[in-house]
Amino acid sequence: MIEGEQKKAASRRGSRAEKEAAAERDVLAKIAEMPEADRVLAERTHAIVKTAVPDLTPKLWYGMPAYTRDGKVLCHFQSAQKFKSRYATLGFSDRAALDDGAMWPASYALKELTAADEERIGALVRKAVG
Repeated sequence: MIEGEQKKAASRRGSRAEKEAAAERDVLAKIAEMPEADRVLAERTHAIVKTAVPDLTPKLWYGMPAYTRDGKVLCHFQSAQKFKSRYATLGFSDRAALDDGAMWPASYALKELTAADEERIGALVRKAVG
């Protein structure tokens, strides 16, 4: 390999920590672009998820903040504005260990967050990782 190609290959590899940091910067930038109501909910949700399970990795998933474990999406935030909805949504993938009998919610509507709501989200995220 010539020197230029070696540099390109090395830059593509990068460290896992560098890639995760870049992905989190992308998530925070996307949150910052949201209209105020969605931005406030997304910022709080991001903080809650990162506090509840610090080893979840933020990344953009279909242009929305998502949180992964072992490269697979566990939960995600959908802005109300992007989907022209009256509420934002916190959704969980089928990888989330939220099973409760034969039926359970896989997403939650968010219009505002109280302290009790924040605690509930933290508990759901902790349960989701299993």
